[in-house]
Amino acid sequence: MTALDSRTGGRAGLVHTLLDGTAASTPQAVAVSDGYGRWNYAEVADHSRAVHAWLADRGVLPGQRVVVQLPTTRELVALFYGTVRSGAVFVPLNPAMKSFHLSSVLDNADPALVVVDDASVQRVSELTQVPVIGFGEVWNQVQGLRMSGRSAVPVEVLPEDIAVLVYTSGSTAAPKAVVCPHAQITFASRALVSELGYRAEDVVFCRFPMSWDYGLYKVVMCTAVGAEIVLADGDSDLLLLKRIRASGATVVPIVPSLATMIATLAAREEEAAPTVRMFTNTGAALPPSTIDSLRAAFPGVRVVRQFGQTECKRISVMPPEQDGERPDSVGRPLPGTLVRILDSDGTQLPVGQVGEIVVSGPHVMPGYWRSPEQTARNFRYEPVTGELRLHTGDYGRLDADGYLYFEGRRDDMFKRKGIRMSTVEIEAAAMDIPGVRAAAALPPGQEHDLLLFVDADLAPHAVLRELATRLEPAKVPAACHVVEDIPLTLHGKNERKQLLALIEGGRR
Repeated sequence: MTALDSRTGGRAGLVHTLLDGTAASTPQAVAVSDGYGRWNYAEVADHSRAVHAWLADRGVLPGQRVVVQLPTTRELVALFYGTVRSGAVFVPLNPAMKSFHLSSVLDNADPALVVVDDASVQRVSELTQVPVIGFGEVWNQVQGLRMSGRSAVPVEVLPEDIAVLVYTSGSTAAPKAVVCPHAQITFASRALVSELGYRAEDVVFCRFPMSWDYGLYKVVMCTAVGAEIVLADGDSDLLLLKRIRASGATVVPIVPSLATMIATLAAREEEAAPTVRMFTNTGAALPPSTIDSLRAAFPGVRVVRQFGQTECKRISVMPPEQDGERPDSVGRPLPGTLVRILDSDGTQLPVGQVGEIVVSGPHVMPGYWRSPEQTARNFRYEPVTGELRLHTGDYGRLDADGYLYFEGRRDDMFKRKGIRMSTVEIEAAAMDIPGVRAAAALPPGQEHDLLLFVDADLAPHAVLRELATRLEPAKVPAACHVVEDIPLTLHGKNERKQLLALIEGGRR
């Protein structure tokens, strides 16, 4: 049994036992803080048990879904742990999700109840027949149960039981939720803690909501080692660096847009945040200029590249001590997992050749909620061994040492003038041009050729001229558009639908 197993009583396959183990070993250690206060691990565990009791009083049964659309605060962490402790399924939704999508998600999730902020109760109640409860009422009752000391009857929860449904922002209009069992969540969290070298004394400054798995897993990862997580989803952009400094943050998860913001703020201020030892990036590749800016502003900091999908949480991590090596690589597979590169016929390709990235291991989720066709497309069983493999739809290659190189998504790959290329390489070349702050490439469509959008101080023709010195002629876009901001998804990726709308609006 490992040290972590011993702390959790050997039940490391369950999410809430990670909390119980840390609360038992270091009850007074700060667990979570937000703009309003902080709780230690004993307090988080106590609140989660009160949430369990509240759910039992409401008649919520194991396996039923509890939809929660709230800001990411300490209370949301307690709702998360209390829900999974009860055997129910936690379904976090971004507060920014509008009624159009929320209606479809509620229909798909088929929850037992919905918790929203008080001001949204009436609006959300019009979208569903299930009970919709305001957070104020919920928390008053939870606090009452906690103060009374009344607890619920313990529920048997198995590692294969579903803990969370994570709704992803896919390319289709229909809602798509990744099924995340306890076993996969705990395995991935522990593997990431090991690869990234999280420590009990770390303070992880998290800017991302728990509705995104990037934010949700940071909560679990901190719990696994007894570190503190600072929830900063609602903080002002202008105060971001000051908040990082004041919190004593040592680890800061980022996406490219956030990294650019931090680097810009750091360049304007004389004092950075000397405690930060590591930035961990996901969502899209960081431009080299941004990495250089972060290293200049935070001396000695590690800027760690990662690559993954919600369907298996994380695929690869570049070891922090190797953050300056293999600059084009997204790291090596997580311990205990396997990455293969396959061609369109399912044949494994040799080292260096580009094909689909296919992943297997204990972190691969079982599929999508109530979506058998989508599940069958992406999650396939190997016919001989019966091993479950995730076909990511991402393309890449492995080097001789097993390090992974991302080449683009299926939707990013296309042929133009007889040459296969990807938007990823075009965007990377654009970001290499001094004066370009952000870039997004739009593949050729029925009514437009290859297009590039940039947030830059340069004229469009100057950007294209510079690209021509970096790319083959066929890879140089037909046109470049300079915009004030590149529209991004909630997860920090380029929002191509909005870019296309800009073009179509211009035509009209």
